Amino acid sequence: MKILVAMSGGVDSSVAAKLLRDAGNECIGCTMRLYDNCDAGISKAHTCCSLSDVEDARSVAFSLGMRYYVFNFTDDFREKVIKKFAACYLNGQTPNPCIDCNRYMKFDKLFERARVLGCDHIAAGHYARIEKSDGRFVLKKALDETKDQSYVLYSMTQKQLAHTLFPLGALTKAQARSVADAAGFINAQKPDSQDICFVPDGDYAALIRRQTGRELPSGDFIDRSGNVLGQHRGIANYTIGQHRGLGLSLPERRYVCAIDASRNTVTIGTEAELYGSRLTVRDCNWISGCTPDNSVRCKVKIRYRQPEQTAVVTPMPDGRALIEFDTPQRAITPGQAAVFYDGDIVLGGGVIEAQIT
Repeated sequence: MKILVAMSGGVDSSVAAKLLRDAGNECIGCTMRLYDNCDAGISKAHTCCSLSDVEDARSVAFSLGMRYYVFNFTDDFREKVIKKFAACYLNGQTPNPCIDCNRYMKFDKLFERARVLGCDHIAAGHYARIEKSDGRFVLKKALDETKDQSYVLYSMTQKQLAHTLFPLGALTKAQARSVADAAGFINAQKPDSQDICFVPDGDYAALIRRQTGRELPSGDFIDRSGNVLGQHRGIANYTIGQHRGLGLSLPERRYVCAIDASRNTVTIGTEAELYGSRLTVRDCNWISGCTPDNSVRCKVKIRYRQPEQTAVVTPMPDGRALIEFDTPQRAITPGQAAVFYDGDIVLGGGVIEAQIT
């Protein structure tokens, strides 16, 4: 096969390239340049971290005898990911930009470049598996569930799965590093990235100011009865379940329970008030390509690091779905993804719209 391998500069995508190259495939390496210093709030006088990643990826591709390209997707990334991220926070939501990056960059723009280069498949260093069953492709969790990344891949389609390879799906992280060490890769012991790439300092409010030119107005902290408890610093500084950094003097610990962008309020409540059993999701994607006719009993995960929980998912006619958990879940957060699982198979998912009380 002729494969375009997405190489981030990290160890995982480097090992993916090596495994595919060693299997006799014709591989072309590429790195997507996704943002500039100004997008990430980094001084132009400094080398952007993405450029050092390019050099690491180039070194690995050279050692494997692969052609290597850098694709400039900064404009697309700014429009599809960064601006959407900022808009979600301004609307009182907490987005997951890694999902949008996979959807719009890796499995959209990158597929376009693969076709231009005459590649049959693209490959990436994600910890997930793709298999074919009964004539359809299925997305499955990685064998190493501590590294599983299937949650951020729920938006993939049958066409994308048919032309995508995840060589690390059966490996542990330790095994991947061992392969890289044996190959002498420059990035064999490179730490995993922990931050959102375009917000390296974690200051979301500053990113929103850069992207929108807007200052975040202060507003009221309120309780469930509407009583004003104090002033917040702008809704983008808060997310559901937060209790640190509120700046309130209260007799007991309180948490962010709701954010209302239209009223510019942040509702504060008790731990018990964080729990709910019913929610709706929008923009559902069913990986099989077919929306179920009836309710589906399955497991659902409402954030990346949360174990999935038993629930019933009922599709609705407008691309939305109702999710009803067997037991109440903590901090249901609009903007995050709810992903549906049947064992280790990803059925699909959608964006959390609202908790239903």
